[in-house]
Amino acid sequence: MGQVAAELAYTVRRSTRARRVRVAVAPSGAVEVVLPRRASERQAADAMVELRPWIERRLAEAANARAAVAARGPTVPYLGAPLAVVPEPGRTRVHRRGDALLVPTGDAREALERWYRRAARAEIVPRADRAAAAAGAEVRGVSIRNQRTRWGSCSSTGALSLNWRLLLAPEPVLDYVIWHEVCHLRVLDHSARFWALLEHHCPGYREPRRWLRRHGATLVL
Repeated sequence: MGQVAAELAYTVRRSTRARRVRVAVAPSGAVEVVLPRRASERQAADAMVELRPWIERRLAEAANARAAVAARGPTVPYLGAPLAVVPEPGRTRVHRRGDALLVPTGDAREALERWYRRAARAEIVPRADRAAAAAGAEVRGVSIRNQRTRWGSCSSTGALSLNWRLLLAPEPVLDYVIWHEVCHLRVLDHSARFWALLEHHCPGYREPRRWLRRHGATLVL
């Protein structure tokens, strides 16, 4: 455990894959400095000093996100609508009944995540297929994942990968990310041609894009 002025604590992790010093702030507020295998401990402290304004902004964002999640109370969001979380003794799987999710008693987050992953496939696959057809492209598979830092990706082979946590966002945000990745089926980079294509198929995409940047950290169970 390291420290800098004003008790800004951090942990250090060495990585054989790291090529440079990297600082990460977790949603919990934990700060980690990733060092290349041969880097000195001093480089971790220097990075903390150099990046302190950025780290403090990220810590504030993480605290705001935790407060927003706590403010939900016994509900979880689903494409912009709150669903009441109702524990039910003896239950092992989550089941939706109207605007309620019946969940196992105790910590139901793992069961909830499994339910959201199933729901994400049901929501995302047909939307992606429709978007691809409208764009004159073809989706060669959709995977539902839990990426830490990405909401979606598109491979050069035409396979899409989407984050299940997008179902915790308002519906326009999910649709924006799907369209973003579908447009990559036509233009794999972020050139002006790509943004023009996205604007054509998803006019007004900038607002859900801004929402995701501002509130993405709140998309957790």
